[in-house]
Amino acid sequence: MISQHNSHFSYQKYRRYLKRQLNLFYLALSFFTRFPVPASMYYSPNLLNKSGRFFSLIGLLLGGLLCVVYALLSTIFPVSISIVLLIIASILMTGAFHEDGLADMADGIGGGMTIDKRLSIMKDSRIGTYGSVSLIMALLLKCLVLIEIAKISDFHLIFPVLLLGYALSRAIAGSLIYDLPYVADLDTSKSKPLANKQSLFELSLLMIIGAAPLIYFSLSANLTTLAVLLIFREGFKRWILSRLGGYTGDCLGAAQQISELLIYLTILAVAATSASPLVQWSTS
Repeated sequence: MISQHNSHFSYQKYRRYLKRQLNLFYLALSFFTRFPVPASMYYSPNLLNKSGRFFSLIGLLLGGLLCVVYALLSTIFPVSISIVLLIIASILMTGAFHEDGLADMADGIGGGMTIDKRLSIMKDSRIGTYGSVSLIMALLLKCLVLIEIAKISDFHLIFPVLLLGYALSRAIAGSLIYDLPYVADLDTSKSKPLANKQSLFELSLLMIIGAAPLIYFSLSANLTTLAVLLIFREGFKRWILSRLGGYTGDCLGAAQQISELLIYLTILAVAATSASPLVQWSTS
């Protein structure tokens, strides 16, 4: 009887744990995308902060959906049109959430001479010259690089690259919360629920999920990609510390966009220069 009671208690405890994790996933989904979530989802600032552990999982979901979108588009349109429509679909799915962060950070750091002025500019919803140029160039570069990757038909490379780009870039961006102070005004920042420190468990989960698509690629491609991203993360961290004294939500959006571009550029460079196979196995 006692054994049955303990088993029932453990089962109920496990169900409650899964229910809490699912709620955190829905919170992350509602914050980082424009997808609908169940009305039963429970919100609190503390829970939304914890939901950041699923940032890279949201990226994996987005990457998977965009793989389906591209597979459908590519049966109708040429590569260049399919990629442009793919990026439009991505923006619609996320509401240009991270692109907005890139533009705001570029305006703030480019236009402000002091930390207070930079933070003030970053809170302004209007976009300036630095933000416009950064956003245009980032989108243009993303289009061009993905077009080139999509032309590499071997192993259907565009599909694992999209999964990797969307998942790992969000892991890199989200990991900045772990070892950087938050500096924006908590009363006005749109990202204030994500301003708290991450636990080591949350950081580990974020990185493991984000790095999962690396299993498709060769060891040399993986090592090169990770080296590039680690160098970028360290340099970006030092840069925003010197310019802002820490990170804001806009900085995380900018880090995601830059990391995504670096992943695509690195994979394309390895594909163009490496004599060894780019992938571990073929889907053909």
